[in-house]
Amino acid sequence: MTDAQLPPGWPAAVRPPGTPGWQHTATGWLLDQCPSEYRAHPVLRQQPVALAWLALRHVTAQGQANTAARAEGRADLREHLDPAALDAFLVALDHEHARLLELHRAVRLVGDALRGLRYVPRL
Repeated sequence: MTDAQLPPGWPAAVRPPGTPGWQHTATGWLLDQCPSEYRAHPVLRQQPVALAWLALRHVTAQGQANTAARAEGRADLREHLDPAALDAFLVALDHEHARLLELHRAVRLVGDALRGLRYVPRL
């Protein structure tokens, strides 16, 4: 599969499916998206489909935490931060929200490829 045939959102650090060593790069990248403690479990390296499944849940949980923080942050922190710091904090949360949406898509795409699903570009 060439880069032109990769789905939009495919992570640059992961080789295209079917190329030599692609699953190794997928496993390393997926582990990078998880808590570092996950590296201590050989089963996650040996079973990349399970790793992708777990990584997707981890990224989803991060997104849920970010959504809650964006909903509650202004009210909970307005007495503790000056207005400029609070605004900067909320902007940071918005940027993180966008990053997590992109990451969620990328993890899902890698997981789909590990399960044998192949992207077919639309004309």
